[in-house]
Amino acid sequence: MTFNVSLEKRLASVEAAIAEIRQQMEDKNQETEKPQNWLDQITGSFEDEPAFDEVLQYGQAIRQGDESILGQ
Repeated sequence: MTFNVSLEKRLASVEAAIAEIRQQMEDKNQETEKPQNWLDQITGSFEDEPAFDEVLQYGQAIRQGDESILGQ
């Protein structure tokens, strides 16, 4: 009989711990609001990057057919 009582107490303890972990995970998921769109996540991430400005210049030159910038 003692074994069953001990086992039941241990099982109840494990179940309580699992419930607490689940609640913590749910709380954490609600705290971290993710942007709906992947573009929102990266917008502005290259803002102060000089190499990105250079890439934009190359892209613009290609679209406008300016081959002088491409030969640099």
